[in-house]
Amino acid sequence: MYKFILSILFILTTGSTFSQSELSHDVYFDTDKFDVPSTEKNRLLLFISTLQDMDIESISIYGFCDDVGADTYNLKLSQNRANAIKSIFSDNEISEDLITNVDGKGEILLKIIEDNNILNIRGLNRKVEINVKPKPPVVEEVVIEDIVEVEEPPKPKLPKNAPEKLQGKLNIGDKIILDNILFKTGYSTILPSSKKTLDTLAKILVARKNLYFTIQGHVCCTQLTRDAVDRKTKERNLSETRAKFVYDYFVKKGVNKRRMRYMGMRRKFPLGGDPKLDRRVEVLITHVGDTN
Repeated sequence: MYKFILSILFILTTGSTFSQSELSHDVYFDTDKFDVPSTEKNRLLLFISTLQDMDIESISIYGFCDDVGADTYNLKLSQNRANAIKSIFSDNEISEDLITNVDGKGEILLKIIEDNNILNIRGLNRKVEINVKPKPPVVEEVVIEDIVEVEEPPKPKLPKNAPEKLQGKLNIGDKIILDNILFKTGYSTILPSSKKTLDTLAKILVARKNLYFTIQGHVCCTQLTRDAVDRKTKERNLSETRAKFVYDYFVKKGVNKRRMRYMGMRRKFPLGGDPKLDRRVEVLITHVGDTN
């Protein structure tokens, strides 16, 4: 038996280390077009990448036109422009649940800036405005108190070179959900904070040579069951490349290739929570051999 003393504390903590202000971005279009120009798309993808670490409350997308054309035409064109931007967000793992407004506003009045060149003004009015609102900081109250006396648990018998986690019995169909192995938005590489967890699992699988398994990759936020686009290769197979990244990682750590395979699950099995948790991999046990 051992004792430890915890002092009574009252702590206020925020959900983030600093308060983030609302972000905005404009995308400009050619005359009478709602296809996003390649230069503007690259600017938009760069903007989306800055949202990776932001806890987002809502995203608003507003389309506009210049003063040329009938009102009904301009309303339809501005809505198509807003829809085009929404599709790019969806294809790059931004949850549609976060997008609260996708509206075509029609034309903007001609003289909204000080410029004598009408063509310049009209070019600036052919656009979509994007506004990203972060969630406000969360204030939490933590109270730690009392003197605690506990029994020290007996140390379990660990397999040789195997970490304590996941040392118990596993059966066919069991799934190891790697909820701490998260990926950078749009890419198949893990976040640095996830490397320790992946190393731990690799050690377990090296030690437990009787386990055969499939590495399943997942993505978030795509429409229907389509896979997301891997920004590195520009191919729509991001869930598969995430699974292959983990497969290759295990091979480097000494796991026998014959014991495992990988496959992309696209967005067939969302967890229903924070979208970043759907950027994940899972290990499905497919065969358990003799331990000898």
